[in-house]
Amino acid sequence: MPNPLSGSSRTQGPLARPESAPSRGTPGRHNEDMEGLIFRLHQVLIEELDADEISSMAPEERRGLVEQAAETVLRREMPTVGGITRDQIVSRVVDEVVGLGPIDTMIRDPSVSEVMVNAPDEVYFEREGIIYLSDIRFRDAEHVQRIIERIVAPLGRRVDESSPMVDARLPDGSRVNVIIPPVAPKSPTITIRKFRADKMTMDELVAGGTLEAEMAQFLKACVKLRLNTLISGGTGTGKTTFLNALSAYIPESDRIITIEDPTEIKLQQPHVVSLEARPPNIDGKGEITQRELLRNCLRMRPDRIIIGEVRGPEAFDMLNAMNTGHEGSLSTVHANSPRDALARVENMVMMANLDLPQRAIREQMASALHLLVQLARFSDGVRRVTHVTEITGMEGQIVTMQDLFTFNQAGVDPEGRILGQMTATGLRPSFADKFALAGIQLPESVFLPKVKA
Repeated sequence: MPNPLSGSSRTQGPLARPESAPSRGTPGRHNEDMEGLIFRLHQVLIEELDADEISSMAPEERRGLVEQAAETVLRREMPTVGGITRDQIVSRVVDEVVGLGPIDTMIRDPSVSEVMVNAPDEVYFEREGIIYLSDIRFRDAEHVQRIIERIVAPLGRRVDESSPMVDARLPDGSRVNVIIPPVAPKSPTITIRKFRADKMTMDELVAGGTLEAEMAQFLKACVKLRLNTLISGGTGTGKTTFLNALSAYIPESDRIITIEDPTEIKLQQPHVVSLEARPPNIDGKGEITQRELLRNCLRMRPDRIIIGEVRGPEAFDMLNAMNTGHEGSLSTVHANSPRDALARVENMVMMANLDLPQRAIREQMASALHLLVQLARFSDGVRRVTHVTEITGMEGQIVTMQDLFTFNQAGVDPEGRILGQMTATGLRPSFADKFALAGIQLPESVFLPKVKA
């Protein structure tokens, strides 16, 4: 196990007094002085703390011990530094020793959803759907590399020239991707998509403008009616968040099997079995694919199958399961429109190398899928449902569909917020009569377009 206290290979020097605390957003002389002091204090702690003892401690206990030691060293070496500056220095040094260095504060910030390190002096973060350039800086590429090694080592993964890319999950559930030179020539890069500890509900999505209350009411009825639903959208449009919210409508009596790579879905039902794909080990062996997990889960007597994201030949097995009694399944797919989503699924079925004719694949999609929910992230950072589309069947060689709800953009206000309205198209789904037969009460007004004021 790597030394948790280790720093970069720079030479150790005496502690120097900073002129002032770094000013936010202005990485200049003061910032360099602060970074230098943090580095030197880190080096002193490496000499004075027992790395083996630190490694054996629980995370909170470890952080408390290092914080106490950092305060002691700073008080001894720099008695004149106090107040906010002292707190900043101690916090940063603790992050260097037991956390993820400069980005640790953003990882702990619940309002930040994604952290992106492009280079030592290019650190971006996403908040409420908008990407910002941070004032946070690493000392150099070696500093970024050291944090990468701290991320991947506890996961049992290796990153070097022979294996320069790693995609993994942090202990808190966050997804992390790292790429190092020579694949990323400029600098090692880190991308962390944070895992929400609290699951967003459909009511919260309605309040946030993702969809209208009437649409949420309709989707709730569709889940209870056991319609197979595919959630489509580009990267960062909130597909998994929406899937989590939608899954809350699954009855607690159902046995649910989830298949993911990596695990992100958080279900609250009591009868859930979670399966996670596994990448190959260092020797290129031991891989377990989503397709293998899906085939296995069919032997586990599932009432509902949830695939976090369909991305390969498992699409064929998913459609097969939907067509053979496993209705009410949910999944997500990367696509920019409902029609593109069908094309993506068709292409993924072809990846299974079964030599099926195109018409056979499309007939299978038309009979297996009932509903497509399309998401998009707009320029104001808000993620919205843009289409709820029913798959209606086949017409010649084409899978037919009809939009039940759409978002119609009307413009942009002076603050940059998107203006528009989400409304029903007036078309009644072909399965509408089944709601009453299943004892689901859904007012006809849900399908009526809103009258413009």
